[in-house]
Amino acid sequence: MQARDVMTRNVVTVEPDTPVTEIARLLLEKRISGVPVVESDGRLVGIVSEGDLMRRVEDSPARRGAWWLAMLGIPEERAIEYVRTRGRRARDVMTRHVITVTPDTPIGRVAQLLEEEHIKRVPVVEDGRLVGIISRADLLRAIASREEAPAAGADDRALRERLLKELEAAGLEYHPYVNIVVSDGIVHLWGLVSTKAEAEALRVAAESVEGVRGVDSHLAILPRTAHL
Repeated sequence: MQARDVMTRNVVTVEPDTPVTEIARLLLEKRISGVPVVESDGRLVGIVSEGDLMRRVEDSPARRGAWWLAMLGIPEERAIEYVRTRGRRARDVMTRHVITVTPDTPIGRVAQLLEEEHIKRVPVVEDGRLVGIISRADLLRAIASREEAPAAGADDRALRERLLKELEAAGLEYHPYVNIVVSDGIVHLWGLVSTKAEAEALRVAAESVEGVRGVDSHLAILPRTAHL
């Protein structure tokens, strides 16, 4: 099984000039902990995480300390830190060195990267452009869908592609925290949706794809009080 078989394609992104306040609201509304920063052509240039935004909260006068201690630091480092804690745009606060994988990366390697680098998600990039994202939850869903995770067969991959096209053609925009895994012809739907009708629409769409042997829905519906 490769990254292309488990990655979420409907990725929430921001542009380099997106205001920090808008990014914070987006993370809260979408219930995500990080968002890729992409240029207008889809090229990945960075990522903004909760940790990047928390630096602004932590940058209090007490934390900065006395002026004479600050003078002992390297001017360039002080300048970079100032921009990251005071900047108002994504380009100011984003992490520029982003660990990525390609669609062909085995999910075993993806899991290894998440563990070694202590990160919660990894963008999937092809020719420099963002094509998907994989979170720890996506990997757990893939593991739960099959006891072992060998490379996905061509038939399963083709079924997943057909279902994604069916959803796009029907205008059924599913949440970025809904993921689809196909194993031995069975479509597994994972994640959170806003309403029961949305869950039913996803199930029906999966059942309508020729070649699908069955649909196993693990979708959970957000309580009304949780909607933002």
